Amino acid sequence: MANNTSNVTLTGLARRFVDDGLLDEATAKDSFIQASQNKIPLITYLVQNKLADSSGLAFSAAMEFGVSVLDLSAFLPEMMPEKSVDEKLIRKHNALPLYKRGNRLFIAVSDPTNIQALDEIKFNTGLSTDAVLVDDAKLREAIDKYLESQDTTMGDLDDADLEGVETEGGDQEDDAVVAASDVDDAPIVKFVNKMLLDAIRGGASDVHFEPYEKVYRVRYRTDGILKEMSKPSIKLAPKIAARVKIMSQLDISERRVPQDGRIKMKLSKTKAIDFRVNTLPTLWGEKIVLRILDPSQAKMGIDALGYEEDQKELYLDALKQPQGMILVTGPTGSGKTVSLYTGLNILNTPELNISTAEDPAEINLEGVNQVNVNTKVGLGFAEALRAFLRQDPDIIMVGEIRDLETANIAIKAAQTGHLVLSTLHTNSAAETLTRMMNMGVPSFNIATSVSLIIAQRLGRRLCSACKEPLDVPQDVLLKEGFTQEQIDTGFTLYRPKGCDKCNGGYKGRVGIYEVVKITSELANMIMEEASSIKIAKQAEAEGFRNLRTSALRKVIEGVTSLEEANRVTKD
Repeated sequence: MANNTSNVTLTGLARRFVDDGLLDEATAKDSFIQASQNKIPLITYLVQNKLADSSGLAFSAAMEFGVSVLDLSAFLPEMMPEKSVDEKLIRKHNALPLYKRGNRLFIAVSDPTNIQALDEIKFNTGLSTDAVLVDDAKLREAIDKYLESQDTTMGDLDDADLEGVETEGGDQEDDAVVAASDVDDAPIVKFVNKMLLDAIRGGASDVHFEPYEKVYRVRYRTDGILKEMSKPSIKLAPKIAARVKIMSQLDISERRVPQDGRIKMKLSKTKAIDFRVNTLPTLWGEKIVLRILDPSQAKMGIDALGYEEDQKELYLDALKQPQGMILVTGPTGSGKTVSLYTGLNILNTPELNISTAEDPAEINLEGVNQVNVNTKVGLGFAEALRAFLRQDPDIIMVGEIRDLETANIAIKAAQTGHLVLSTLHTNSAAETLTRMMNMGVPSFNIATSVSLIIAQRLGRRLCSACKEPLDVPQDVLLKEGFTQEQIDTGFTLYRPKGCDKCNGGYKGRVGIYEVVKITSELANMIMEEASSIKIAKQAEAEGFRNLRTSALRKVIEGVTSLEEANRVTKD
């Protein structure tokens, strides 16, 4: 319904805008009424509804009040006073704290008649307030940037900031249960969301939330190295833990035993990231670790993983076999899952039935039947494997061979027309074979079922933008494991330098592999129960490079540094 504007007399800014030709009389009157009814400044209403140019309004208002217009582009968010004004007041009044001089706080506003904003901010801060006139459109943009920059420092919350987080009295950390409504408070939600989003943007693989007696810290594992990113107040620890547990659908009242959960974060309509969540009761609260699981990693293709050409061919040939066992070994976080899923992605066609048993499934792959083992209800790896064999499988993937029962079933499957992929936590290919013997698997079964073993590590990749050459004496190179032939041929070693495009001279990671095909000679040694040392020497004699040799090749190629090669492949 149209507003009755006949009784409205334009004065002040509204009259000025008409006189300056920014608005016609009718629009000015209607806008004045609408702004009053919506309880917002006239300039804000005009800009929001695109009824006038924001810069024209600013200069017209400046002429009306005899003041100058400040260009906000001259102010960077980090120059503005931190935490001086509550975010709700900034949003409510479209007012931004610019700078502080003594007991006076200068506030950027687009409407100099907005006295209520100055009064509320004065009451809230206890400081005298002065208005500074700015362009409304630039003000909104500056407010967004300012509040975003303040979010980055939410990890520095101190005791004084808890007043804005608490929703009920008392020391929250002493309560038996943190109320769900409490951990839904905007500051906690924003903080946790920001930590997760920053971890994704920064290419982190894990996020650690860690409570101690007097401090609380958040660390990211980026390129295999943990780095402290934030130190919230220790009083926020139970609320942060409860928020993460709610997100992962865990029991927030249970703090005595570890729990496992999962979070799915949608970044866009087509992009989603999963987090595997684990809580651990410690002396001073619950430590929570989130593993970032990016499904796109499995679809990078085998060429992106860092296999040498001959190693890649060995893996692809093993994947083409109708039966046998491929074992991928290495410590936690060495990229075993990505290697396995890259293989499964190659095999994933409508003609094949693929089933996996994992604890838990880390990467979702359409077309693959994935099962999460659950020992609480009696569904372990062995039980899942038995069920798979009754499901007409072609390819089976077992997350990890942990016991003799699982090993025996997997080996029988590999011997009876199925391709089996799995992992073990061992340091090398040779140690994988002796580990299976020590588990009690008959050596004959190992020799006739295992077709390929991949031992792997992840090394940090040198930043191509800033890596710099390094001179190393020949005797040191020989001691490190380089051959005289390699030294005579000549190569350049590089070291990390560090720039704004990388993390301390490194950017991303590359796989370092030992790929060993079980030949007839190695099979004979397995049946004779030879030691891992003898098996390793035989594999080397047959031309299969060990992890150290593969790492040094990456150094020669300039992909990584000698320092990093030593870190991940220490003899």
